[in-house]
Amino acid sequence: MNALFFGILIVYFAASVLQFAASVFKREALGRLAWALFLAGLAAHTVFLVLRGLAAHRLPLSNQFEFSAAFSWGISVMLCVARLRYRAEWLSVAVMPMAFLVLSYAALQPMEITELMPALRSSWFAFHIGSAVFSYSSFMLAGGAGLRYVVLSGRQDTDELKLHQMDYLAYRLIALGFLLLTVTILTGAIWAEQAWSSFWTWDPKEVWALITWILYAVYLHLRLRAKRSGVKMAWYAIIAVPVVLFTFAGVNMLMPGLHSYG
Repeated sequence: MNALFFGILIVYFAASVLQFAASVFKREALGRLAWALFLAGLAAHTVFLVLRGLAAHRLPLSNQFEFSAAFSWGISVMLCVARLRYRAEWLSVAVMPMAFLVLSYAALQPMEITELMPALRSSWFAFHIGSAVFSYSSFMLAGGAGLRYVVLSGRQDTDELKLHQMDYLAYRLIALGFLLLTVTILTGAIWAEQAWSSFWTWDPKEVWALITWILYAVYLHLRLRAKRSGVKMAWYAIIAVPVVLFTFAGVNMLMPGLHSYG
């Protein structure tokens, strides 16, 4: 499985480079090749997670390596959905490197398969961690959409309709991510009460999940109540991404707590 994992990493890297070249040099053939490579990498990534789960006799989501690998997979899956559902091919140049970088972070984590901790042996396991994977993935794609908006909004020849589509897609992605993060926090609270007899322990991961939730709640408030849109909201989506990444990885490295295993 290690060979398969590093093969996926190489394929994602190659796809990211080709997609960047296609965007810079306006070569559609390079873009098609990048997409084909990326889909091949995603297929292999899916196989890897399935094999990992079969080997561990559980969902492969119980430690930082597995969560990171699943997070990268979630980013890739959501890029496919965005391209198929919204024809957002323009999102690939920003999002493919995200999948590669998150998987690169996974490569730095211990990869051995371990027994599931007693606290994790719960029916809430899949709901809590699965919703976190796709919540974080949604926020990452929204940041990618914001980045493309900022880059293209400065050009004289940019289609205003295309900018509007980017702006609206970022909003849709953040709304989805916010909903899933709400599910993550609520299921986590129920699970914590079962495991540790307390709905909320002020664990660093819990605190930063709440900070992230508030950050995106403010975005949605500005969007829906104050009718904000455009470049400022695109920058908001971009600046929020480091907070998501800190909640995902920084807390584990700098603020050990009850969630240090994942």
